[in-house]
Amino acid sequence: MKLLVTVIQARDLENLTLALHERGYAATQVHSAGGFLREQNVTLLIGVDDEAVAEVIRIIKANCYSRVQYVNPLLPIVDAGEVFLPNPVEVQVGGAHVFVLPVERLVRLP
Repeated sequence: MKLLVTVIQARDLENLTLALHERGYAATQVHSAGGFLREQNVTLLIGVDDEAVAEVIRIIKANCYSRVQYVNPLLPIVDAGEVFLPNPVEVQVGGAHVFVLPVERLVRLP
């Protein structure tokens, strides 16, 4: 058995959880934030049999997309009379990070 710890953008959550559910996989979600832009992310905990890991990763890949976003860098401190307007910086965000961890034991309690 494996535990897939999957970090995705919040905007991909609905499509991914629907696709997982349609194929019989359950996921527990934990809201998180982080990264360069401090955007809202979701961490999904997905427990699957070893044989299902490749299929679940395919489902994640089909439902989580990378996007280009433009960010204005912070304005530097300047002297009076100076004007500096930085150009927006192109940043790629999104996609998914999947950590596949071995599960030593699963205990279900009533």
